[in-house]
Amino acid sequence: MASLKRLLIGEPMETKQLKHEKLPKWKALAVFSSDALSSVAYATEEILLVLALLGTSVFFYSLPIAVAILVLLLLVTLSYRQIIYAFPSGGGAYVVARDHLGTKISLVAGAALMIDYILTVAVSISSGVAALTSAFPALLPWKVELAVALVLLLMVLNLRGITESATVFAYPTHVFIGFVLVMIAVGGWQLWHEGWHGFTMREHASTAHMFASGYSLFILLRAFSSGCSAMTGVEAISNGVPAFRPDSSKNAAITMVWMSVLLGTMFLGITVLAAGFGVTPTEHQTVISQIGRHVFGNGLLFYLFQLATMLILVLAANTSFAGFPQLTSIMAKDGFLPRSLAARGDRLVFSNGIILLSVLAILLIIVFHAETHSLIPLYAVGVFLSFTIGQSGLIKKLWQREEGRKIGVLLTVGTGAAVTGMVTLVTMVAKFTQGAWIVIVAIPLFVWMFSRIHEHYKKLGVQLRLDEREWQQREKMLKPKVIIPISGVSKVVAQSVQYARSISDDITALSIIFDEKDEQKLRQKWEKFYPDIPLKVIYSPYRTILSPLLEYITKAEKEADRAPVTVLLPQFIVKKWWHTFLHNQTAIILRFFLIMKKDVVIATLPYHLRE
Repeated sequence: MASLKRLLIGEPMETKQLKHEKLPKWKALAVFSSDALSSVAYATEEILLVLALLGTSVFFYSLPIAVAILVLLLLVTLSYRQIIYAFPSGGGAYVVARDHLGTKISLVAGAALMIDYILTVAVSISSGVAALTSAFPALLPWKVELAVALVLLLMVLNLRGITESATVFAYPTHVFIGFVLVMIAVGGWQLWHEGWHGFTMREHASTAHMFASGYSLFILLRAFSSGCSAMTGVEAISNGVPAFRPDSSKNAAITMVWMSVLLGTMFLGITVLAAGFGVTPTEHQTVISQIGRHVFGNGLLFYLFQLATMLILVLAANTSFAGFPQLTSIMAKDGFLPRSLAARGDRLVFSNGIILLSVLAILLIIVFHAETHSLIPLYAVGVFLSFTIGQSGLIKKLWQREEGRKIGVLLTVGTGAAVTGMVTLVTMVAKFTQGAWIVIVAIPLFVWMFSRIHEHYKKLGVQLRLDEREWQQREKMLKPKVIIPISGVSKVVAQSVQYARSISDDITALSIIFDEKDEQKLRQKWEKFYPDIPLKVIYSPYRTILSPLLEYITKAEKEADRAPVTVLLPQFIVKKWWHTFLHNQTAIILRFFLIMKKDVVIATLPYHLRE
């Protein structure tokens, strides 16, 4: 098992090597921005799928919707650049809210971000598989299995360490960016020379009356909220500032600008090409695939483009693998998640967070059958809620600092908070019946879970806290009373008795028998070898060992006064693994239940058998 682990994730790394596991900007762009950049592969399609409810004649509205989303992207980018400089330790909206808006709101932000990260993996992987099946339809029956396999592959790559995974992910991301920019340039040239194929502005005027009805306006808002899936992952850079090379805040802020410019350019370009070529969403071929086929033809370039799209969509999940473990480690240190999530693994990454994210994403993929369109309605609620909370916390921080009260910055961040807040409400309402209700219910449940975990750690701290008086009392503790459960007299028991003599003068052997006839035989043999050690025999008419053992230990605790009670369990260890199934493993079972039920010392003395 250990050799397989070494093969998959590599040799352990020393803690001092952590300072070398920092990312340059071009690699960090791939690690933290692949989610946002990859969303251009499906964001336009999600807008068109909703507008299709009113007919293809309204597809031109995808352009003003895309422009509105770009304005929103600009506001969020400007706000999160401020967050990067104000909170260089990372953590994003959770840390901002924790420090400036209070614990409850920070937990809402943490829950929203965690849910969004999990959904990002499920959506990105499912969308990547959709891109693959668009080019190779024969793989459609295996899409769930393919998606699960890809999540496991990403998990292993991330467990290998930050630098190694970043190198693997960087090149496909930049190849995809290059392909899309070339496609936009060539597609724009084709539109310039061939003319606009899709629905035109002139024709659009004749459909304006359609939006007089409330239903049509609601559909328009739904299309906008679906297109906002292009914004998911924008906050990831602010969550992972410590992963950048020094000066980490400056490098993160520059990378944030690169990401936003590329995202805006690609998203608007794809939306224009979709409208210009008159692309209509179909069941088994994505919108970006149709645009790629129109621009590159049906040859090698098209299939390379599909491959690049699939890779970026799969690797987009890596944004979550970078952000989720970082966020959960911070929350674990604050006592709101299991502390094991705060520990770094062999390769200096938060291994437990990576594994937890993988398991939860795989569950979502299986439940929703790797259908991107089924998962998208759950998307964006969490991320826009965290946008709103993060920007609100930043406003409070800036207002509290005299030197931070720059009207321009406050106005920008305030506008961003107000707009993302409205988008959150629009998304909740527009997508509620499609599945957004699941996220709306899940966030309070996550917050409740965080609170329960924190309450447990607080109670634990109170119970384990040692004051001077208790310390002095425990220093005067007497020698233990030792109880040795036995089923007979053997070398295993002899070893346990020998050890018990070295730590105590108060030793009792205890045997639970199921047949009263066995008592005399056991006593004769015991007294032959250990006449100085009392043997307590308890008859169990219902053939249970645990209940009479617990009753006897409880009685012994009362009689021992302040002396500790030690239960010494003799256990022989077999040489071959399959021999384990030939024995009842009573010692292991007793140990488990004693740990759960009693405040006594439980020791196992192993006796290793030879061939």
